[in-house]
Amino acid sequence: MVIKVFLASSSGSTAIKKKQQDVLGFLEALKVDYAPLDIACNEDNRMWMRENVPVEKKPTNGIPLPPQIFNEESYCGDYETFFDAKEDNAVYAFLGLPPPPGSKEAKEAEKAFILENGPVKNGTVENETVESETVENGTDDAEDEENLEAEEVEEENLDDDSLKREVPMDFNGDEHTHEVGGETGEEAAEEAAEEDAATEEKVAKEEEEAVKDTEEAAEDTKAPVKQEEAQEEVEDDEAKGEDDQPVSEGEEDLGSEEEEELRQLEEEEDE
Repeated sequence: MVIKVFLASSSGSTAIKKKQQDVLGFLEALKVDYAPLDIACNEDNRMWMRENVPVEKKPTNGIPLPPQIFNEESYCGDYETFFDAKEDNAVYAFLGLPPPPGSKEAKEAEKAFILENGPVKNGTVENETVESETVENGTDDAEDEENLEAEEVEEENLDDDSLKREVPMDFNGDEHTHEVGGETGEEAAEEAAEEDAATEEKVAKEEEEAVKDTEEAAEDTKAPVKQEEAQEEVEDDEAKGEDDQPVSEGEEDLGSEEEEELRQLEEEEDE
């Protein structure tokens, strides 16, 4: 298969020249064999190109412009479609060529094929192996489920046996006891009652000690108050005693004599 690229060597359009150079340069970089065909110097090439370009790919004036790309007689596309394929890493698909192994396009094509048809091994699709694996896994899963159900049944039986307790019944109306951890129910009840009584006594003692402490603290605070009140009462009594003491006759006579002397002095001064 030969890739044919129709070109115009003597074109006066710089845009056409640049497009032709881009196509040829990219094909050389990919090491794709191609044959450049000049339509400016060869009328047969020009007529063949115009006749083989599909009608829907021709412009409105009906004259396709170079570059035009063919794979033998199969039309690939013009510059715009080539550029789009280059951007999508699909140049080999655009040219109708198998991509070289290891290229990006080859890897993407392999991924797409695997998504559509499943993994390939030695040129054959591994659908059969996948189906066999699923069947084996299905049987294994069924066996695992059965084993799990059997284990659950055994655990339930064990739980039922462990929950069963010997409870001797006395149908004569007498009280009966059942064994719990090697001790009778009455013994356990007595131990619980003793523990409750011990805790109650302990709490009562703590409350009594707390009350005593509060009373002693109150007495300690009241003692200095009482002493102060007693001292104040003694002082008041002493003050009252001094004021209430009777005046003696001698003191009264001295007071009268002093008053008379003062009167005499005043009279003398007046005279």
